[in-house]
Amino acid sequence: MKNGPRQRATIIDVAERAGVSKSTVARVLAGSASISDEARDRVLKAVAATGYERNHLAVGMRSGRSGMLGLVIPDITNPFWAEVARGAQDRAAKDDISLLVFSSDWDAGTEATHLRALRRARVDGAIINPVADNFDDLDRFGLPFVFIGSSAERFPDTLSVGSDIAQAVRLGMDILVERGHPAPALMLGPRSRLARARFLRAVHEHCIARDIDPDILLVEESDYTVEGGRKAMGRLLAGPWRGSRAVFVANDLMALGAMIAVREAGLRCPEDISILGFDGIPAGAFSWPGLTTIEKPGRQIGIRAVECLLDQIAGRPEHGRIFLPCRLVERGSLADVSASVAVRTAAGR
Repeated sequence: MKNGPRQRATIIDVAERAGVSKSTVARVLAGSASISDEARDRVLKAVAATGYERNHLAVGMRSGRSGMLGLVIPDITNPFWAEVARGAQDRAAKDDISLLVFSSDWDAGTEATHLRALRRARVDGAIINPVADNFDDLDRFGLPFVFIGSSAERFPDTLSVGSDIAQAVRLGMDILVERGHPAPALMLGPRSRLARARFLRAVHEHCIARDIDPDILLVEESDYTVEGGRKAMGRLLAGPWRGSRAVFVANDLMALGAMIAVREAGLRCPEDISILGFDGIPAGAFSWPGLTTIEKPGRQIGIRAVECLLDQIAGRPEHGRIFLPCRLVERGSLADVSASVAVRTAAGR
């Protein structure tokens, strides 16, 4: 005869094993300071021995909190967004908070469905990379929230955490100039994405500051995917190329696809084509050559977003808009042709 399922331990079981009252157990689990060290130790040992777990639903009904947060990101298969989710999860876990993660797939309708699900789940707040341009659900959301990512720029009065894209692009353009590539081709995402406009604006500002006509830069666009980068690189290679053969790619997945296209064309990176990525996903370290890239602080964005959201839930002052700095990660995909550029410049004078 099979045994039935083990009965779940209750707070009464813990109290009996520890030899204290039920209210004492409750105060220990709530983190009360008005408990002796000896009683707290007995309760915690009893909790471990019985396998007791708090009923968070019941606690939430009493406190008005569910102990859950929501996270809506555009593409959980993209390693950058996975890093954001991991940072958010790790930070939430420090406060014994669960995180519900949804992927909108860059679709406004899917995003709206997820937001409704979060409301039904009675989460305490949400972190959102807004896909919809007008975000009609914003006023109706009815919960504390924090925006993340480039899309948050459409809502300047809303609390948000993201990468400092202007600083990141300057880092990339500076290393390109230093390595002898002052006018690289650009590989950008779709015109519908705000990140594309921010990236291009920062490149133009850098060029104008260095007295370079931004109109001379070759521009290709595609999806933020490996296949998108492969196709865009193929189009660049098929057309006329002005200046040094270097490409500044606005997404590491696209950059990895571009490297595939270079090999398929019988060329070498960086000897024939230099490639600079943008995101800092782990896969870039395992390509050949390793992808030189501008690393965005994905995990830190997730951590800071949770911290800002918890502050907002607790009624502490808002943080405003937070832009976290990016950093250059040098590997092997960017050639240094500065010496030959200097020779050519001197010879042409």
